[in-house]
Amino acid sequence: MKFSLDKQERYTLIKPEEDNLNSAVAPQLKSEFVILANEGINNLILDLSAVKYVDSSGLSAILTARRLWTNLGTFVVTGVDHPAVQRLVEISKVDSVLTILPTVSESSDFIMMEELQRDLQGDGEE
Repeated sequence: MKFSLDKQERYTLIKPEEDNLNSAVAPQLKSEFVILANEGINNLILDLSAVKYVDSSGLSAILTARRLWTNLGTFVVTGVDHPAVQRLVEISKVDSVLTILPTVSESSDFIMMEELQRDLQGDGEE
């Protein structure tokens, strides 16, 4: 599976460079999510802008990332641009459990706000 990885200070951006996020590539994507989680990456943005089709295996990989980042920080999906991907999101109702934002820039801003909120909550607990 081809993908790009961009590690920034506040987040890591992973962008699959495949048309299809299906059973042929989903296991590799899941493995990459586990590796990133084990590296201690706090915030992850998954950019699906190059993906034109997602099947149930691809959706399972995405939900794996959501589960991994529940305790690590923030997981955001962006680039849900193609009609088939949008339709899967609507039909499966994963938009109720995933944070889906239009652009990487908006996702980055969202992560910054989430980190500020976590910092403020942490200060109040001490």
